[in-house]
Amino acid sequence: MSSPWTAAPADSRATLRVAHDRVIGERVESPGIRLLVEESWRRSLAHEIDPDKAVARLPLGDSDLRDYREQHPLRHALPTLHRLLIRHTFDAGLIIAIGDEAGRLLWIDGDRELRRRAEGMLFVEGADWSESVVGTSAPGTALQLDHGIQISGPEHFTRLVHPWSCTAVPVHDPASGAVLGVIDITGGDEAVAPATLPLLEAAVAAVEAELRVQRLDDVVAPRRRTTAPTRTRPATPELHVLGRDDGELAWGVDRHELSLRHAEMLTLLAWHRGGLTAERLAELLYGRDDALVTLRAEMVRLRKILPERFAPLSKPYRLPEPVELDAQRLLGFLERGAHKVALGAYRGPLLPRSTAPGIVEIRTELAAVLRETLMSDAAVDTLLDYARTDDAAWDVEVWQQVLRMLPARSPKRAGVVTRIERIQAELG
Repeated sequence: MSSPWTAAPADSRATLRVAHDRVIGERVESPGIRLLVEESWRRSLAHEIDPDKAVARLPLGDSDLRDYREQHPLRHALPTLHRLLIRHTFDAGLIIAIGDEAGRLLWIDGDRELRRRAEGMLFVEGADWSESVVGTSAPGTALQLDHGIQISGPEHFTRLVHPWSCTAVPVHDPASGAVLGVIDITGGDEAVAPATLPLLEAAVAAVEAELRVQRLDDVVAPRRRTTAPTRTRPATPELHVLGRDDGELAWGVDRHELSLRHAEMLTLLAWHRGGLTAERLAELLYGRDDALVTLRAEMVRLRKILPERFAPLSKPYRLPEPVELDAQRLLGFLERGAHKVALGAYRGPLLPRSTAPGIVEIRTELAAVLRETLMSDAAVDTLLDYARTDDAAWDVEVWQQVLRMLPARSPKRAGVVTRIERIQAELG
């Protein structure tokens, strides 16, 4: 028996559209819809929501949203979600949204083009997507029922949202059990794939565990201060450079955007944790070891824009405290055999616009280790996910390995064969 919480199959959408017209347009019962969806439609009708209009409201302006997010407990979930939510196929973009307990969207991340399209239905940060405002949707209805749920296409109350599908799971306070908010994945059919709801439930469980640890830290810290003067341990800084044209230095809820040159410098120092002489850093950055004047001038500018705790030290140049580089975290996942998690953490090549010799070397090494590890050790589904990334989309050896690993009767074989033939035809 199928779960009542999972989405209707794609081939039933014509029936759903008819049911939508009958229940919502004609106010009569109709077969072919899940009971919890029909009940949600009727609640939406009771709220007098117009199914033909984009009705999401924006109760939080930019400044209010910024202040509210800084205080909301789910801000602690952001690093965990970035690590655990898997990057799906390159041709099936997804949006990740985090909302509060009232259904207001606080953070949205994911495919840029899809985010622009979603603005047409006011699926934007600060918008209210509670069921009482927009009708049936995964984030609003998950909060209404306090349960993870999938909503597919015409199951949405508002017709403007019918081209979209979504999966959402509420997040609970680990101490009180109260609902803190909701995490949502929105997109096309991939957003309601059978594995998406369990994946999101696992991510939410990890978030709740992180919140529990955070709560314990908050309790323990005052106790320590009563016995001895101690300093609160600062959040572990992270440097994000995978799949980015620039860099981002993050610690806790704070973010600092970096220019390409400054991201290159911090990446090299984070990668070479023992430090680098001025000559060696100049060689890795500029391709020659006699660019010391240029290097020192750039280092002065970097130190001026960074908080003091991150400003590089000299003789040799090094970071004053460890910084977790996302590229190194990816290698750690691969070493532990967490191939699917590693692929999810790989957002693209390291600083792809950089031509600095040291960055090119790291980028090449990282891509090679990822490719070879997945080719030799990963499960076929993970390797297929990798084959569909921009890195491997035209790598015929990867696609041929997928074909060798697929079971003889797998329905995926035809698509893989077609892809191999296309690559061979295009590349000769």
